Amino acid sequence: MNRLEKLLSMLESSPEDSFITFALAKEYEGLNDLEKAKELYEKLVESDPEYLGTYYHLAKLFEVLDEPHDALMIYQKGIEITTLKNDLHALAELKNAKMNLEMEL
Repeated sequence: MNRLEKLLSMLESSPEDSFITFALAKEYEGLNDLEKAKELYEKLVESDPEYLGTYYHLAKLFEVLDEPHDALMIYQKGIEITTLKNDLHALAELKNAKMNLEMEL
Protein backbone atom coordinates (compact mmCIF):
# COMPACT_ATOMS: atom_id res chain seq x y z
CA MET A 1 0.00 0.00 0.00
CA ASN A 2 1.51 3.35 -1.02
CA ARG A 3 1.33 6.56 1.02
CA LEU A 4 -1.70 7.92 -0.88
CA GLU A 5 -3.62 4.70 -0.32
CA LYS A 6 -2.70 4.71 3.37
CA LEU A 7 -3.86 8.31 3.81
CA LEU A 8 -7.13 7.62 1.95
CA SER A 9 -7.74 4.61 4.19
CA MET A 10 -6.98 6.65 7.30
CA LEU A 11 -9.32 9.43 6.15
CA GLU A 12 -12.06 6.89 5.52
CA SER A 13 -11.71 5.74 9.14
CA SER A 14 -11.50 9.31 10.50
CA PRO A 15 -13.18 11.65 7.99
CA GLU A 16 -13.12 14.64 10.34
CA ASP A 17 -9.40 14.39 11.17
CA SER A 18 -7.84 17.68 10.06
CA PHE A 19 -4.27 16.36 10.22
CA ILE A 20 -5.07 13.48 7.87
CA THR A 21 -6.94 15.80 5.49
CA PHE A 22 -3.98 18.19 5.48
CA ALA A 23 -1.50 15.34 4.90
CA LEU A 24 -3.64 14.06 2.05
CA ALA A 25 -3.77 17.52 0.48
CA LYS A 26 0.04 17.73 0.69
CA GLU A 27 0.30 14.28 -0.88
CA TYR A 28 -1.92 15.28 -3.80
CA GLU A 29 0.10 18.46 -4.17
CA GLY A 30 3.27 16.37 -4.37
CA LEU A 31 1.64 14.20 -7.03
CA ASN A 32 0.80 17.38 -8.96
CA ASP A 33 -2.96 16.82 -8.57
CA LEU A 34 -3.39 20.47 -7.66
CA GLU A 35 -7.15 20.58 -8.04
CA LYS A 36 -7.62 17.73 -5.57
CA ALA A 37 -5.15 19.38 -3.18
CA LYS A 38 -7.03 22.68 -3.47
CA GLU A 39 -10.34 20.93 -2.80
CA LEU A 40 -8.98 19.38 0.40
CA TYR A 41 -7.37 22.61 1.62
CA GLU A 42 -10.62 24.49 1.00
CA LYS A 43 -12.52 21.78 2.89
CA LEU A 44 -10.15 22.29 5.83
CA VAL A 45 -10.59 26.08 5.83
CA GLU A 46 -14.34 25.50 5.96
CA SER A 47 -14.47 22.61 8.46
CA ASP A 48 -11.58 23.56 10.75
CA PRO A 49 -10.71 27.26 10.36
CA GLU A 50 -8.30 27.06 13.30
CA TYR A 51 -6.04 24.55 11.51
CA LEU A 52 -3.58 27.34 10.83
CA GLY A 53 -1.14 25.67 8.45
CA THR A 54 -3.83 25.39 5.83
CA TYR A 55 -3.88 29.10 5.03
CA TYR A 56 -0.24 29.33 4.00
CA HIS A 57 -0.36 26.17 1.88
CA LEU A 58 -3.66 27.00 0.20
CA ALA A 59 -2.52 30.53 -0.61
CA LYS A 60 0.77 29.23 -2.04
CA LEU A 61 -1.22 26.77 -4.14
CA PHE A 62 -3.35 29.64 -5.45
CA GLU A 63 -0.12 31.39 -6.40
CA VAL A 64 1.03 28.32 -8.34
CA LEU A 65 -2.37 28.21 -10.06
CA ASP A 66 -1.89 31.87 -11.04
CA GLU A 67 -4.80 33.02 -8.89
CA PRO A 68 -3.08 35.80 -6.92
CA HIS A 69 -6.25 37.52 -5.75
CA ASP A 70 -7.53 34.29 -4.21
CA ALA A 71 -4.10 33.83 -2.61
CA LEU A 72 -4.26 37.31 -1.09
CA MET A 73 -7.74 36.62 0.27
CA ILE A 74 -6.56 33.40 1.93
CA TYR A 75 -3.44 35.06 3.35
CA GLN A 76 -5.64 37.79 4.84
CA LYS A 77 -8.08 35.29 6.32
CA GLY A 78 -5.14 33.38 7.82
CA ILE A 79 -3.70 36.60 9.24
CA GLU A 80 -7.01 37.33 10.95
CA ILE A 81 -7.25 33.83 12.45
CA THR A 82 -3.60 33.68 13.57
CA THR A 83 -3.97 37.11 15.17
CA LEU A 84 -6.97 35.87 17.15
CA LYS A 85 -5.08 32.71 18.12
CA ASN A 86 -1.97 34.75 18.99
CA ASP A 87 0.23 32.42 16.91
CA LEU A 88 3.06 34.83 16.20
CA HIS A 89 5.11 32.41 14.10
CA ALA A 90 2.27 31.59 11.69
CA LEU A 91 1.23 35.24 11.67
CA ALA A 92 4.72 36.35 10.62
CA GLU A 93 4.88 33.73 7.86
CA LEU A 94 1.51 34.74 6.46
CA LYS A 95 2.27 38.46 6.59
CA ASN A 96 5.62 37.93 4.88
CA ALA A 97 4.15 35.76 2.13
CA LYS A 98 1.31 38.24 1.57
CA MET A 99 3.71 41.17 1.38
CA ASN A 100 5.93 39.31 -1.12
CA LEU A 101 2.94 38.55 -3.33
CA GLU A 102 1.69 42.13 -3.15
CA MET A 103 5.13 43.35 -4.26
CA GLU A 104 4.93 41.09 -7.32
CA LEU A 105 1.53 42.40 -8.42
